[in-house]
Amino acid sequence: MNVMKISDRAGFTEARLLAAGLSELTLLAEDADRLCDALDAIEAAGDDNAARRAARVRRQIDNFEPSVTMIGQIKSGKTTLVNAFVGQTELLPADVNPWTSVVTSLHLHPEREDFQNTASFRFFDEGEWDKLVSGGGRIGELASRAGADEELEKIKEQVTRMREKSKARLGRKFEMLLGQQHDYGYFDQELVERYVCLGDDLDEPEPPGAHEQGQFADITKSADLQMQRAALPVRLCVRDTPGVNDTFLMREQITIRAIRDSKLCVVVLSAHQALSSTDLALIRLIAHVKSRDVLIFVNRIDELSDPATQIGQISESIAATLEKHKGPKEARVIFGSALWACAALEGDLDMLPPASRAALENRSENAEMPEGAEDLDLTDPVETAWAYSGLPELQCAVADRVANGVGAAMLHRAAASGLNLANGIAASGLIGTAASSGSDRKSLSGAEAENLMQQTVSRAGDALRQEFADILNGFSERMNRVQDSFLERATSSLIVHLEKFGEQSPWTYDPAGLRVLLSSSHKVLARKSTAAFDNAVRTAAEQIAELYVQAFGLGPEDIPITLPRAPQVPPPVTLGRTIALDLQGSWWKRWWHQRKGYQAYAEGFVELIRAETDPFVQELRDDLAEGVRNEALEEFNAFLSEQMSVFTSMSRMQQADPDELAAFVSENAPRERNENIRNALEILNGLAAR
Repeated sequence: MNVMKISDRAGFTEARLLAAGLSELTLLAEDADRLCDALDAIEAAGDDNAARRAARVRRQIDNFEPSVTMIGQIKSGKTTLVNAFVGQTELLPADVNPWTSVVTSLHLHPEREDFQNTASFRFFDEGEWDKLVSGGGRIGELASRAGADEELEKIKEQVTRMREKSKARLGRKFEMLLGQQHDYGYFDQELVERYVCLGDDLDEPEPPGAHEQGQFADITKSADLQMQRAALPVRLCVRDTPGVNDTFLMREQITIRAIRDSKLCVVVLSAHQALSSTDLALIRLIAHVKSRDVLIFVNRIDELSDPATQIGQISESIAATLEKHKGPKEARVIFGSALWACAALEGDLDMLPPASRAALENRSENAEMPEGAEDLDLTDPVETAWAYSGLPELQCAVADRVANGVGAAMLHRAAASGLNLANGIAASGLIGTAASSGSDRKSLSGAEAENLMQQTVSRAGDALRQEFADILNGFSERMNRVQDSFLERATSSLIVHLEKFGEQSPWTYDPAGLRVLLSSSHKVLARKSTAAFDNAVRTAAEQIAELYVQAFGLGPEDIPITLPRAPQVPPPVTLGRTIALDLQGSWWKRWWHQRKGYQAYAEGFVELIRAETDPFVQELRDDLAEGVRNEALEEFNAFLSEQMSVFTSMSRMQQADPDELAAFVSENAPRERNENIRNALEILNGLAAR
C-alpha cells in the first residue's frame, strides 16, 4: 500500500505522534487483558459448559469494535482529517466525486505480525438503484409531491447524465454488478480510487485514465477496509460518510444509518464557514444525539489570518447557532488543521504554504498546551505541528468517550457473565465436597430441580417478550397520535393563513414541533424499555436464587448472581431526515398555485405531509423500536441461558456417583487451582462493580 513514511530523525516516529491522547484506550485494553486472563482461568477450571461460555465471552471481547462516524460540510477537509487520524495521509482521495454516496469504513486493528490488509466493496442492489434513477431518489419524491416541476425536471436531467455515464464506464456488466460485492486480500490508493472515486464534473468529458479511476464509484454503496494502525491499543472503526449535501438526498439516508450504528459522531466544519443557518440539515442530524456523543472539529484553521482572535469568535458563533436551532448545546468543540497533521506525519513542514506556517506560529504562541499533547516535545517543530493540529485533542476526546462509554459497558457485560460462571464453579466445589462427605442439604431431586429451572427460564422469557409487545404497541399508538395532532394543528394554521391573507400569499410551517414530540415519544420508549429489562432481570434472579436454595441448599452468599445492565437505546437520528416542510423558496410555489379553494389546500397539505412524515413513524417503530426489543431480548436470553448452564452443571455434580465425586474433589483440591479461581473472582468483581 502507498503509505507516506515519517522522516528518520532521531526520536521521531509515527507511533509517537499517533499515540498522543490515547491513554484511556490503553487502560481499556489493559482491563480487557485482565478480563481475558480471568476467563482463561474459568475455562481451565470449569466443565465443558463453563469452558464454552467463557470462550464465547472471550470472543465478544476480541470482536469489540466501537465505531466513530465522521460527517461534515462539503470542502471541510473531512477526508483529509480521516487520513490523518488513521496515520496514512494519502489513503482516501480527498476530492471525492460529489455524486458518490459511498460510506468508507476503516476497521483499525492494533499492530501484529500476521495481519493482512483486506478490502470489500458493496454495490447498490437493483431496488436501491432503481429508486434513484427512476424518480431522483428522496429529492425526486419531495419535488413530485410538492409539485416543484422545475426542480424535478432538473433532477431528472442530472439522473439521466449520471446513468449514461455509469453505463459508459461499466458497459454490459452494469446491471450484473448491482447487488454484488468485490473482495480483495489487499488494498492500495489506486484500488480505493476505483470504488470511492476522484472528482469529475458530469458536464466535462472524462480525463485520460478515468475509466479505471472511479470506475465503480457511481454504484458503490459501501467500502470496508481492514487495516492496522500504529499505537492503537484496541480495535476501532472510523466511518467516512459522504455528508448530507447531495443532489438526491441519498447520502442523507446513508449518513443517518451510519450515525445510528455508531456510538460517537464527529462533525467536521470549515473554519471559514464553521456553522450557520445554511447548515440546518447537518444540525438536524446531530440534534437528537446526546451532547457527549457529539464532537465538533473545526478544521482548516491554518487558513485563518489570526487564529488567536478568530477561534474565539468562531466558537461563540457555533454555540449561538446550535442554541438557536436546538442542536446539542454541550457538544465538545475542537479546533485544528488536518493539513498541519499530515505535514507532521510526513515529517516535512516545508510542504505548508507560508500563510499556513504563520497561522501555526500564531496558534502555538497564543494557545495553551492542547489536551492529549502532554508527552510531545513542543521544542520540536514537527511535534508542535501535530500538537496544535487538533489530532491529539480529538484522539483524547474519542478515547475518553469510547473507554468510559461503550468500552465500560462491554467490560461490565463480559465481567458479569464471567463472574456468574466463576461463582458457579466455586459453588460446584461446595456441592462436590458436601455430597462426597454425605452432607446433603437439598430439598429437590435433580430431575425436579432442572424441570423447575427450565420452567422459570421459559416463563421469564415469555413475560419480557409480552411486556415489550405492550411497550411497542403503546409506542406506535403514541406516535400516531403525535402525527395526527401535528397535522391537525398545521392544517388549522393553514386555514387561518388563507382566511387572513388569501390564496396569493404562500404559507410555511416549521416541522420542529413534530420532531420534538416524536423525540419525546422516543424518550418514553427508552425509559420503559430500560425499566422492563431491569425488572425482568431482577425478578428472574430472585426466582433462580430461590431455586439454588431448594435444589442445592446454597444461599446468595454461596452463589451470588451478577445482573446485566440494560442495553443502551440508540438516538432517534432518523428525525433528522429532510421532509418537504424543511424546504423553502421556489419549492412550494407550484404546489400553492395548483390548489383552488380552502378545502383543496387543506386536503392536499394533509396528504403531502402525511406521506412525508409516515417514514418517521415507520422507521422509529419498525427499525429503531424493533431493534431495541431484539437487543434487550437477546441480552436477557443470554443471561438466562448462562444461569441455566450453571444450574445444569451444579445439578449434574450433585447427581454424580461417589467415585466421580471423589475424583472431582481430588482434582479441585490443589491450592493453585483455587487461587486461580479466587484471583479471577477478584478481577471480575472489580470490573463488574464499575
